[in-house]
Amino acid sequence: MNIGLIGAGKVGCTLGKFFVQRNYTVIGYYSRSSKSANEAARFTQTKAFDTIEEIVNVCDVLFLTVPDGSLTQVFKQIANMPIKGKYICHCSGTLSASEAFTGIEKTGAFGYSIHPLFAISDKFHAYEELTDIFFALEGHPDHLEEIKSLFHGCRIKTISSDCKTAYHASAVIASNLVIALMNTAFDLMQQCGFTEQEARSALSPLAQGNMKHILQKGAEQSLTGPIERGDISTIAKHLNCLSQQQKEIYIPLSLALIDIAEKKHTNKDYSNMREILKGEQK
Repeated sequence: MNIGLIGAGKVGCTLGKFFVQRNYTVIGYYSRSSKSANEAARFTQTKAFDTIEEIVNVCDVLFLTVPDGSLTQVFKQIANMPIKGKYICHCSGTLSASEAFTGIEKTGAFGYSIHPLFAISDKFHAYEELTDIFFALEGHPDHLEEIKSLFHGCRIKTISSDCKTAYHASAVIASNLVIALMNTAFDLMQQCGFTEQEARSALSPLAQGNMKHILQKGAEQSLTGPIERGDISTIAKHLNCLSQQQKEIYIPLSLALIDIAEKKHTNKDYSNMREILKGEQK
C-alpha cells in the first residue's frame, strides 16, 4: 500500500519515519507549509507534494496528521477527490473516525483513527520509541486487519467508537493531570523551605516507586498511607494546612482512595473518614 501523509508536524514526521523504517512504501508529504513538507520529506527520504490533489491521487492510505480542529476541514478538501476504496486515517486521541470524517460513507473511502498512547514531543527522534508503545485503533470494520498490519509487532487494540472519549480521558488523567498533581506536591514542599529542584529530587523516589508498583500490581494492591490505615487524625491535619484550591484536589482524590481501600479491606469501616472529607467539600 502506498502511504501518504497530509500534515508534516511532529506526528506526521514520526509516523512517516516509523513506516519507512519498516520498509513500507511511504510516498511523501503534503502540508500547507512547503517548508515543513520538504523538511519531512528529507527526513524520511520521500517526496514533498505541491498540491493535496497530487498526494491523494497516488496513495492508497492517507494519514491526516493535522491538529484535531483541522481534521474535518482537511477531509472536506479531499472528499470530492477520487478517494473511493482508500483508507483515510487520523491520529486524534479524542475523535472517532466518523466524527473527524463526516460523510465518509458517501465517498466509498474507509475511515480509521489510530492513536499512539505516547506524548510525541520531538519531530526527529520520537519514532525510535514507537515500537514500545500502545496504539488504539478504531474505525470501519471491513479493513481493520489491513490497518492493524501496518503496526505489526506493536501493541495495538481495537476499541469501539463510543469508547473513544473515555479512552482519551484515561490518557489525560494518566499523563497531563498527573502533572497538576505533582505540581501541587512541589508547592507544598516549597512551603517547607525546599527549592523546586530539591522538591523534585526528594519526591522522585517516592513518585517513581509508587507508579512502578501501580503499573505492576494495580491500584488496590499498591495502596498505602493514611487513607488505607483509616488514620482520621492525619487526614484532619492535612485538611487544616491545605489551601482551598489544594483541598479541591485532595478531597475528591481521597474519597476515590476510600473506594479502593474498601475493596482492599472489606471488613474495615471508613464511614467516619468519608464524612469528614465530604464535610470539607464546598
